[in-house]
Amino acid sequence: MRDDLQDVVDEVARLLRAPATLEDVDFTLLAFAAHPLDGGDTAMDAVRTRSILGRGSTPDTRRWFEDLGIATAQRPVRTPADPDAGILTRLLLPVRHGGRTLGYLWLLDGGRTDPDDDADPALAAAVALAARAGRLLAGGDDDGDLGEALAAALTGTPPARERATRTLTARLGEDTPLALVALRGALPEGWPSPPPAAVAAEDRREVAVLVRLARPGDLRPAATTASAALARLPGGAAAGVSDPAAGPAGLPACWAQARTAARVAAVAPGLAPVARWSELGGWRVAAALPAPDPAVAPLLADPVLAATAEAYLDTGGSVVRTSAALSIHRQTLYYRLGRITALTGLDLADGDTRLLVHASLRRARLS
Repeated sequence: MRDDLQDVVDEVARLLRAPATLEDVDFTLLAFAAHPLDGGDTAMDAVRTRSILGRGSTPDTRRWFEDLGIATAQRPVRTPADPDAGILTRLLLPVRHGGRTLGYLWLLDGGRTDPDDDADPALAAAVALAARAGRLLAGGDDDGDLGEALAAALTGTPPARERATRTLTARLGEDTPLALVALRGALPEGWPSPPPAAVAAEDRREVAVLVRLARPGDLRPAATTASAALARLPGGAAAGVSDPAAGPAGLPACWAQARTAARVAAVAPGLAPVARWSELGGWRVAAALPAPDPAVAPLLADPVLAATAEAYLDTGGSVVRTSAALSIHRQTLYYRLGRITALTGLDLADGDTRLLVHASLRRARLS
């Protein structure tokens, strides 16, 4: 937990460009961000010095701040300076959880931030981080309520997505490497139970799982999460893994990738049960189509001929390999190919036609 609290303090200091200190309700120091060695535009006062060197504040300092009403504050507060006591003005972010004040996040910001400016995105993100510190101090699951924000970021209205993305950025960091896993199938009632990653259910057949990656580009944690989730689901479920994203802002694109990969895994045995977006190949083209081309409709009405055409195209037009894959004689294959041309007017010897038919057949399977 101490490392997580330190991460909170460092991120708040970065967001508000000011030295930050986190203390519990007894004014015991829990974490602090480094003060600029050159002083920057922020002075170091005696209170911060004593807090860091003594791991806490004196009783007199505690009484002075508590007399300002900080113990019951529920939103950011600007505390005044007291030159005689060596106290500079501070921005206070109350650290609360479950209706209780559990600590205080102090920032020596020189008075730059308006605590009443609800439109300040940096302040809003810092307030969300203070709430995260409250959950940590209360001993709660730090990821326990990420599901609601994740669902809003992926499927909400544009304003809701923007707010949710800010929340996730405050909780996870702006550049934290992330990936999404999409789970698809007949999900049992009450599923999913929260795994170590945050979960958001979009509907009864799709679930998005947010996975923090140990290193940028290393998708092994996401693949492991997908396999572990499938092991708890009924047969027939499939999963898709997105490419990595640098921070929550990239999650909507990741969701589109993961959903597509899961849809492909559900119908393509060679990629099941966990498909990665980066490995979909031509399935990406098929998934991007709004629907199969109308010219292929007569072929789709004949399952045998449709399967024959897809097998033929999957093998690059090899008669030998297609016959083996379908366990039919070559003459039977030639007959079926002739029937396909007669039925649709499409010549599978033509390259453009092959692309059109192949993508349409795969798109129909995704439907």
